[in-house]
Amino acid sequence: METDAREVLGTFYGDESFPVEWREGERDLFWILDDLHCPNPISPMFFDIGGWWLTCDHMFRRFGTPFASDWIAKRVNGYLYTAAVPADPSTYAEASEYGNRYVPRVPESGEYAGKIGAYLGAVLPHYAYNFLDWWRERLRPEMDRNFAYLDGQDTDSMNMVELAVLLEDAIDIHDRHWKIHWMLNFAQFSATTALNATIAEVKGDVDPDLVGRLQSSTEDRNWDAVEDLWKMKEEIKDDEELRRAFEADTASGILEALNATERGRHFVSERLAAHQQEFGYKAIWAHEFQYQTWKENPAPILEAVRGYLATDYDYREAIQAVRDDLEAAKRELMEDVPEGEGKEKLRNALELSLRMNPLTPDHHFYIDQGTNARVRLVLIAIGRKLVEAGLLDDPEDVMFLRYNELRVLMFDPGQIDAREIVSDRRDEMEQAYDLRPPEWLGTATRRALEFPYNALWGFPEKFYRKPSEKKDEVVGLGASAGVIEGTARVVTSIEESDQVEEGDILVCRMTNPAWVVLFTKVSGLVTDAGGTTSHPAVVSREFGIPAVVGTSDATRKIKTGDRIRVNGSSGVVEILG
Repeated sequence: METDAREVLGTFYGDESFPVEWREGERDLFWILDDLHCPNPISPMFFDIGGWWLTCDHMFRRFGTPFASDWIAKRVNGYLYTAAVPADPSTYAEASEYGNRYVPRVPESGEYAGKIGAYLGAVLPHYAYNFLDWWRERLRPEMDRNFAYLDGQDTDSMNMVELAVLLEDAIDIHDRHWKIHWMLNFAQFSATTALNATIAEVKGDVDPDLVGRLQSSTEDRNWDAVEDLWKMKEEIKDDEELRRAFEADTASGILEALNATERGRHFVSERLAAHQQEFGYKAIWAHEFQYQTWKENPAPILEAVRGYLATDYDYREAIQAVRDDLEAAKRELMEDVPEGEGKEKLRNALELSLRMNPLTPDHHFYIDQGTNARVRLVLIAIGRKLVEAGLLDDPEDVMFLRYNELRVLMFDPGQIDAREIVSDRRDEMEQAYDLRPPEWLGTATRRALEFPYNALWGFPEKFYRKPSEKKDEVVGLGASAGVIEGTARVVTSIEESDQVEEGDILVCRMTNPAWVVLFTKVSGLVTDAGGTTSHPAVVSREFGIPAVVGTSDATRKIKTGDRIRVNGSSGVVEILG
């Protein structure tokens, strides 16, 4: 007997250790902890104007999705939870008060999905086939122009009114770029889904690792950044004066040594500055405004180059290995398929999916990282003015204000006690770090669990998986095949990333593209968050290192220095001692 998609499989509305305040209707939704993007407590300012969910209705409206009409967010005890809003209505109402947005009416029947499905099925292949061209010829140049505008502003010489207008411009650009993100993301997601469905149709069951290898990219901005770091390393390796500077124990020591010589100062002002300008608009956690960018602080760049020097990292060898593996994966997929209609269908689906591969790292570079970083820099410029005016103690304090609180403070400071608000919220955030937020809240139904994007967080598998009862074992999702045994290095902050040594197994909450430099020297990866299509899974496959993701508690059970064995196929991590 078929299970009702709306049957309640579980509920969690909070408890004494994690209380939740609910608004009307919120309990009925399935809320996932977004440790994929924001594993740490988030700031009020980011929640108000920086979230990826703020333009999701654009994606669902544009594609006419039958499974959701919006994706909304809730900040609970400092942590970010998100939920998909089902799209059940049989009709849509165009309401003038919402401008061009289409607003769902109260459901009249369950026929909407059936009616809109043909539209979705018709347009998706067109997006998948053409989007790379649109990206290169139209959308990326548009974003480059927006970046040039924001980067060209002399914020130090601006008055408060000019900065207020610049912030609004940055928010508008943020919203536009994230609309592009969702067009790209859904088109790419659909192309990958279509490939998986075609493989199942033509070949039956296929090794998931093979499907993962087919998502590798060799021409994108992440690899460009790695190549530029490698070129810096090659320049330093051949220069005794520069090489001596990079023998310092810390990034600040390296910078001090560089600035002590004419050759070093030239390297800082020319070579390092050029990398910061082109690749520095990112932070250790890109989906937040709290963290300094590499543009502001070059320490992560210097640490990465020092690591490249220590290991004599060879970019050309690494990129060629990825190319070779991608070609091998394509051959493995096609070689046992007989000529005919099935093989041609599989070849076409593969081509559509491969065209989209570079867009995963590229959209991170331009949108998740580059766009959010530039909003942060405008906020910090405003913060500096407020410090000069004696209204705040630190430019970073603006992140602890709400959007409209900041606007009040900028022009009518007597209406708000900003220092007290900031102090209280800093305390709240410190307390939030001591909490262990549950992986989900609200009401779990089969339909909610099967929302397509939930796979990024490892659902529905995570919902049904029971945590290992063994003290010396962590269970997650096998994300990159292979077995590796080595020393664990637990990294929870940017300050700890420079401690990662050649051959370590990296254990962390989550990774994003700013972490790519670490993949050049680690031998394996274990994360708390993520699913088999998340960033750590994809990049681990590109670098050919075993990975287990979505463990939920690896950073709590594993300690730096532990000897661990990572099985990237079974998803089991053994703590050996």
